[in-house]
Parts: sequence; structure tokens; C-alpha cells
Amino acid sequence: MHQNYHFLKQLAPALHDRLAGKYFIEAFSQEKDEIILIFADQAWEEELINPFFLKATLTSQFACLSFPDKFDRARKNSVNLFTDFENKPVSLVRVFKNERAIKVQFLDDSALVFKLFGNRSNLLSFDNAGSIIQVFNNKLTPDKSLSLASLDRDVDQSFEAYLQNNLDHKALFPTFGKLVNAYLSEKLKGKEEPQERWNVIQEVLEQLDAGEFYLIKNELEPALVLFEIGEVIEEYTDPVEALNAFYITYIRLSGLDREKADWLRILRKRIQQTDNYLENTFEKLVELENAVRNDEIGNIIMANMHAIPERTEKVELFDFYRDTQIVVKLKKELSAQKNAENYYRKSKNEKIELARLNDSLAFREKERAELALHLEQIGAFESLRELRAYVKTHQLDGKKAEVPVSELFKRVEFMGYVILIGRNAKNNDVLTKQYAGKEDLWLHAKDVTGSHVVVKNQSGKPFPAPVIERAAELAAFYSKRKNDSLCPVIYTPKKFVRKPKGLPDGAVVIDKESVVMVVARGE
Repeated sequence: MHQNYHFLKQLAPALHDRLAGKYFIEAFSQEKDEIILIFADQAWEEELINPFFLKATLTSQFACLSFPDKFDRARKNSVNLFTDFENKPVSLVRVFKNERAIKVQFLDDSALVFKLFGNRSNLLSFDNAGSIIQVFNNKLTPDKSLSLASLDRDVDQSFEAYLQNNLDHKALFPTFGKLVNAYLSEKLKGKEEPQERWNVIQEVLEQLDAGEFYLIKNELEPALVLFEIGEVIEEYTDPVEALNAFYITYIRLSGLDREKADWLRILRKRIQQTDNYLENTFEKLVELENAVRNDEIGNIIMANMHAIPERTEKVELFDFYRDTQIVVKLKKELSAQKNAENYYRKSKNEKIELARLNDSLAFREKERAELALHLEQIGAFESLRELRAYVKTHQLDGKKAEVPVSELFKRVEFMGYVILIGRNAKNNDVLTKQYAGKEDLWLHAKDVTGSHVVVKNQSGKPFPAPVIERAAELAAFYSKRKNDSLCPVIYTPKKFVRKPKGLPDGAVVIDKESVVMVVARGE
């Protein structure tokens, strides 16, 4: 919580007490992603009078302010920064409303802003009109278009707003963060009455603003929190001292402790993401299984054809599966029989989706068990070498060994064209998303599960009809239609194939397609 708004809200006044009236002497960087700012009582003096040192560590893994008693600047590899502010007096230090950013304002209304957004933290400078001048980390491109006015966020945090947001406190207090929200959720358990819940939220807000700061041990890493939880190492009432203690404790972590803590955090996040996916997918599966099935609707239409008027868009029919009446939607331009055929056709896709959801659930449950095992194994390591070897062996860092394309996919050559065939649902995704170019030809047997097939494009040449037909034969062969007398196969340039977030392995959306009828034939 060292970057939480409610901590910064207390840190800013403490910094104001120390900095107001002091002059900005210089800022320099001698380590990547680290900058030192020096303030003092007098400008233009050879010797610093009552100096105040502020160090901002702004890496993508760890961002924190700290305040060393002294700092010896290296003679080499040291670069002066933000020179426009030299010898300007500080007039105000404040936090932006409902934002994780602190403003150091100078007498001429120019300002330095510490934007403390986790792994996107940065130091920015603004002129007296509120326009951006300079950013410390130039890789954070969006920061170059920030304005001072955009950093203050007015949020209605009244009880009436709480009621209007259906008792969702997160909409009113977006700066709470995960730890506070988890802490608050525990306190709200069993409390349903709005006023009672609101009172609990107000109590937590009082705790957050109480001026008590706890340095705790959170798993292997230290953490700075605003309420007493976990294993408390030390308690502070001065936010500057608390932040210094946290920073020093963090950087003194051994290499093993730090890497182990990083991996434990990553694995827990992956487990949480997997749990969320499993919950959402299971709910979708239950919804599909409990709904009236499309083939059942088709049968109901066929059994009630005599009772269906022509050109009607919906009709109430007797559902003999559940001994009740149901309303069935129809296409008015189609006959009752054609409408039934439509539902039978939808039923095939429904069965495919159910099968995919079940397969996806099984795969993700297995994946979750593996993540839990990694979590247990990593927690027990006592040497950095063992930890890194384990991470590499199990490819937890995502760095997979290069595998030849011929080993990843089935490969067929025909008339000088290379045809690649996916081996399973997950492998299909790899083929379509990573190895298929937008001008390659993509094929798949229509309305059934099967392999994705890709024909590699030859620049400037259209795909010959025999090549398309041969690739279609392979798509039919590696599908559930391989024994059909004729199989319809979709083909389209890969640029018309999309994979929206949340779809199971192997599932895609096709924006434009053509169909060819072929006989299934393997290599």
C-alpha cells in the first residue's frame, strides 16, 4: 500500500512540512530508472544548507519514494535532469484528489509530479499553464499527453451515491485497491442493510486516515499497510519514516527471497485468473444445459406443425419434454419445417460448444492443479539455483524452447504450397494466432470440430483451385466429418478469422467465408 491513495494523502502533507520554502537544487540520475532530487534552504550556495534528499525508484517491477539522510553523487555516469526547476522555491506539496499522484508546486506555479501508478510510475514536469514539459521515463508514451487538470478526480462519495450504485463501494472509492477491498469484504460479510454496510465503510475510511502505518511481513516480502494485519515488524506514525523503513527493508531482501516472492505472487495471480475462468465457464455450461435445447425445439415444431400459422415470428407451443407451454421464435419467411431444420442446424453448434466447454473445463482444472503444485514446490526452495532451474524446466517464464514448425503441426506440400494442419484445439490456436499470416488461406470443416488448416501464401499469387481443394480435403479428413460422403469446408483469408477473449481453445469467429464441398482425404 505504499502507493495507495490513502497513504499518499498522508505522505503529501508530511512532505509539505519538510519541503515548503526550500529551493530545488538539482535532480540527477546515475542508475537506470532511479532519480535523486535535492532541495535546500538556500539557493546559489556552494554548501547545502539543511538539505532534503528525495530518491524515486521507478522500475517496472518496483516503484517507491525514499528519503536518504545524504547522497554522494558519482563523478561519472551521472546526468542532470529537470534543470528548468533549479533554484526555484517550493510553495506546496499535495496529493491529487482520488489519484495516486503527488504534486510538488513551485512559487511560479510550475510543478513536478510523482505519478505512482504501480509498474507505470513516472516523474513528470509541467509549466505554470499545466502543460507537460518533460517526463523521466520516455517509454511511457501516454504520459507525454497528460495535463495537470486531468489528475484531480472528483467522485461523489455520499451515501446517496452508494445507493444509486447498488451498494457497490468500488465505484465510489476507486483508490481502495485490492488489499483494502479484500479487508473491507471480510468486514461486510453478513451485513445486508445499506446503512449498516455504509457505516462499516466509514469505519474503514477512518482507519485508513488514522495516521498509523504498519510495516508487515507479507509472505516473503515486506509491505506497508494502513491497518494491523499479518505479521507486524514495526509501527509508525510518520509516513516519511514508514516509507523509508519499507524501502530499506525491501532492498535488503536476498536474491532468493525476492525472486521467490515474485514467483509466488505471479502463480497466485494465475491461479486466481484460472479460478475466475472456471467459475464463468461452469456457469455458462450450466446455463446451456438447463436451457431448452435447439434439437428439442426442432422436435416440438415438427410435432406441432399443424398449429403454426404461416409468416409468424413467434408462436406458443406445447413442450412435451416439460409438460408446459413455451414461446418459440420463428423466421416468418420460412415454413414450419424449414424453421425446425434451422433449430436442428443450431443444435449441432450447440453440441460442439458444450463439448468445447467441457474440454476447456477439464484442461483448466488440470492447469490449476499444476499451478498449485508449482506454488508448493517454489515455496520450499532454499537456493536461488534450484529456483531458477525449476522455473526454466517448467517454462514458468513463458520462454519456450524453439520447436520446428514440422513438429508443431502436420505438414503437407502440394503444387509448391505448404499446408499446415493443427493437431488439437490448443495447437489450432497456436497455428492460427502465431503462425498464420493475414494473407494465408485458413480452412476448417463446417459446423463440426476439427483441425485448423493453413495454406501459406506465396506473395503476389492467387491460391490455385486444386490447392484449395487439396487443403479442404485435409480439413475434412481431420474433422468429425471424415466419414461423410461429402463434407462442406469453410475457407477464407486468415485476416477474416478472429479469436475474441474468452473463447475456448480452438474456437474462432469468422467474418467472411466461402464453402467448398470435398471428399475427405488424408496425406
